[in-house]
Amino acid sequence: MKLFPREYWDVENEKPKNGWDIGYVSTPLRDYFDQLTNKDLRILVPGAGAGWEAEYLHKSGFHQVFMLDFSPVIVDKFLTRYPDFPAGQVFCEDFFNHQGSYDLIVEQTFFSSLLPEQRTAYVNKVNELLADQGKLVGLLFNHEFNFNGPPFGGTPDAYRTLFAGKFEMEHFATSYNSIKPRRDRELFMLLKKC
Repeated sequence: MKLFPREYWDVENEKPKNGWDIGYVSTPLRDYFDQLTNKDLRILVPGAGAGWEAEYLHKSGFHQVFMLDFSPVIVDKFLTRYPDFPAGQVFCEDFFNHQGSYDLIVEQTFFSSLLPEQRTAYVNKVNELLADQGKLVGLLFNHEFNFNGPPFGGTPDAYRTLFAGKFEMEHFATSYNSIKPRRDRELFMLLKKC
């Protein structure tokens, strides 16, 4: 599966303000994580970038959190910033080649970094990586962009069609607690593997 090259993301993540990294875990995901009680969940954060979600979960007592990004520069920055994270739970590889089984997969801007023609492969791979009754939680942009991304946006109807048959939508609506720059522009989704 062809992705934007590693060098692209290395450069993007070196920019002082890149739009991808807000500098902390996003509010909708933080609030979702805070109501989880099973600390034994196996959680994957793919395309994790700076890894704020993985760090927050680990600090919150979830010790089976796995971070994945295919840029070694990004992975090294994460491990330097947060040396308490278990290095054996950090994967520097292509998401589409990853193998494993998870109870929860966290989506935070990874989907929007992929080419639109890769979205079916993304849905299939997430479904494959999730254990029975596993869930995908995260945020998607609820609109198209007026430039050729990344990020790439989409529409709620297109997403519903994309995930149909592989996932049951437990929650899929405009996020009420997005950060100010993304207010009314994000969908919060909680999808359960069929």
